[in-house]
Amino acid sequence: MKKLIKGLREFKSSYFSTHLDLFENLAHGQEPRVLFITCSDSRIDPNLITQADIGDLFVIRNAGNIIPPYGAANGGEGAAVEYAIQALNIQQVVVCGHSHCGAMKGLLALNKLQEKMPLVYDWLKHAEATRRLVQDSYSDYEGEELLEVAIAENVLTQIENLKTYPIVHSRLYQGKLKIYGWIYHLETGEVLAYDAENHAYVAPQSQILDEGFGGTLKPGQLISTNAPPVACGLPQHLDDLPVQPAPPPRIKQPVTSGNGSRQVRSEPSESKDANPLAAPWLSPTQADRIYRGSNGKN
Repeated sequence: MKKLIKGLREFKSSYFSTHLDLFENLAHGQEPRVLFITCSDSRIDPNLITQADIGDLFVIRNAGNIIPPYGAANGGEGAAVEYAIQALNIQQVVVCGHSHCGAMKGLLALNKLQEKMPLVYDWLKHAEATRRLVQDSYSDYEGEELLEVAIAENVLTQIENLKTYPIVHSRLYQGKLKIYGWIYHLETGEVLAYDAENHAYVAPQSQILDEGFGGTLKPGQLISTNAPPVACGLPQHLDDLPVQPAPPPRIKQPVTSGNGSRQVRSEPSESKDANPLAAPWLSPTQADRIYRGSNGKN
């Protein structure tokens, strides 16, 4: 606490006193440009890693950077999403996971949490779609590699969950909203962004060129990095609006590209269960995953 109080004094005497105009403007209202959804982990600071100014980011933080599907929970996440997009007219959303995520470790061993941390157990059930996908499609992975895959897949699951919100669906349809999926690596400070065209996490600078989540990179832009393996390939399961009939769920077959970056080649497989709650703006694959997650099915 002494450190925090000392920090308050230093903030007031140094930073605040030299940015009076900024704080005067902020006192009259906020105009953040990005909704930033990330984990509560103390090792992540959205403003620090993006070097954004105060007032630039509207932030939602919780264990596992989870956004429950619309109607699945009465927590603050949905209200914050709605307020950010409707009231603040935010047009860019970032869902940012991170390496060594404790929430994802808990998700991979969910039943062990029920006795000692029942509230965490209940919360992580909102990421059941991630757990189920990883369990069914990455059975040959284990340890840290399995955790890295879960972290990467969970970012994509939460983007799909976001698309179930009426305000998000409407703005996406109008072309007034872009959603980005990021992974932040604690050990290197590197951030990689998901590219739906190549089904891989790549340098975020590429998304400046394609103007949003799901765009097409130019040939040769897929990169290999020194980051952990989570920055590589994933099966295709995100669709851009307008939604077209989706292929059957895909199962990964890891391969290595010529430039050394890990990717995933996908093959179709049979879908076992029909989703009785399919929404018209979601592909069957998306709706099935969200339905399973929001109902906690195993």
